[in-house]
Amino acid sequence: MTWFFLILAGLFEVGWAVGLKYSQGFTKLTPSIFTIAGMIASFYFLSLALKNIPLGTAYAIWTGIGTVGTVILGILLFKEPFDIIRLICIGFIVTGIVGLKLVSSH
Repeated sequence: MTWFFLILAGLFEVGWAVGLKYSQGFTKLTPSIFTIAGMIASFYFLSLALKNIPLGTAYAIWTGIGTVGTVILGILLFKEPFDIIRLICIGFIVTGIVGLKLVSSH
């Protein structure tokens, strides 16, 4: 269940990061509310995961999920650049996430 909490925390991180874009600097009320709620949920689930997963591992995976998710959604939603170099870099991040999970003893 701990790893599920960590993945959920990472997905909420993606949500609030994308929400920041839609909130336009917290000037739009509804996106701002969802962004803040996503931040709270992300930190809450990260805190649950940290009860059993080492800090460095949990933080790296949390930010990795957030990074990969926001890059993908940036490409899909905001027409951000999409090229082979970005895909290779995302692949390295995913490899790191999987590697950390595999070597974790928890």
